[in-house]
Amino acid sequence: MEWLSSPDAWVSLLTLTVLEIVLGIDNVIFISILAGKLPPEQQAKARQTGLLLALLTRVLLLSVVAWMAKLTRPLFTVLGQDFSGRDLILLAGGLFLLFKATREIHEKLEGEDGGKSRRLAPTFSAVLIQIVILDIVFSLESVITAVGMARHLAVMIIAVVLAVGFMLVFASKISGFIEKHPTLKILALSFLIMIGGTLVMEGFGKEVHKAYIYFAMAFSCMVEMLNIRLRAKSASKVNLHQPYR
Repeated sequence: MEWLSSPDAWVSLLTLTVLEIVLGIDNVIFISILAGKLPPEQQAKARQTGLLLALLTRVLLLSVVAWMAKLTRPLFTVLGQDFSGRDLILLAGGLFLLFKATREIHEKLEGEDGGKSRRLAPTFSAVLIQIVILDIVFSLESVITAVGMARHLAVMIIAVVLAVGFMLVFASKISGFIEKHPTLKILALSFLIMIGGTLVMEGFGKEVHKAYIYFAMAFSCMVEMLNIRLRAKSASKVNLHQPYR
């Protein structure tokens, strides 16, 4: 525990915790969207279970840092392109996000939410399986960030625990806000398509600077917040002009 007396360790703990929260927002959004497909009485349980599984996945991966390092070693080469275990996981995860987010958008616009689908509602276990797959994808990026920024395993684990604890506190508020504003759900799913495409590119060895992604997300969110305020003002004006009954 000598890191407790090291200022650098505390700075890395603070920085890493903030980064883990930022990286975890995408996870919370998708978990909220998946949990929203369940009956209201099961949604909170699904969100909490999903985030606890995310915490477990991250801690387990951090506990096998040596194995994580081996994932970056090339396993085979195709047309001059080396592929490592990390690349394969990123490819699979990116394709999963692209497929899942596109399917969710289709359902919101033309499927179950549009009144054109008669499929049975998903079960708790089915949603949980999708959340577990999602957790594995996002945990890999989270753990790689932690390993790259901190030297001490204890610092990494504490940062991950603090970040997931933060997400547990605010997950219900994020979920409620998304459910209250359906256009945000489409925007969030669009973000996931962008992230999925980025993961596929990284799987092929094409590094994408995260600053571009965060800027695009922040700008889109700012525009959507303005739209929400304009819609709220328009609705209030309509209500004021309606004759009193």
